[in-house]
Amino acid sequence: QVQLVESGGGLVQAGGSLRLSCAASGRTFSSYAMGWFRQAPGKEREFVACINWNGASTYYVDTVKGRFSISRDKAKITVYLQMNNLKPEDTAVYYCAADASSSRLRVGTSEAWGQGTQVTVSS
Repeated sequence: QVQLVESGGGLVQAGGSLRLSCAASGRTFSSYAMGWFRQAPGKEREFVACINWNGASTYYVDTVKGRFSISRDKAKITVYLQMNNLKPEDTAVYYCAADASSSRLRVGTSEAWGQGTQVTVSS
């Protein structure tokens, strides 16, 4: 059974930082692209960032460029999202995703999804 488990969400003041983690189990995701999406109340889920299988390429939505950084560990089955200078508009449930193609991830298609972790940024 494929599982993606997120952790690291929470409540933080504007300008603060959080680090999200996503651990993959049940399947070898070392050759998969992994990424993060978010969904704010009343809005559609949106792509945030992704990283290809070997960590050589990363992609970000414009609204988080320069503030968020995605990385993965050497075993390539855990992905991190370092979020700095958080803003109230970053408040959302953040979901981890994994797919064989980073191109598919960037348009919202994924073979596997985590259950999500809440990030709340107060003003």
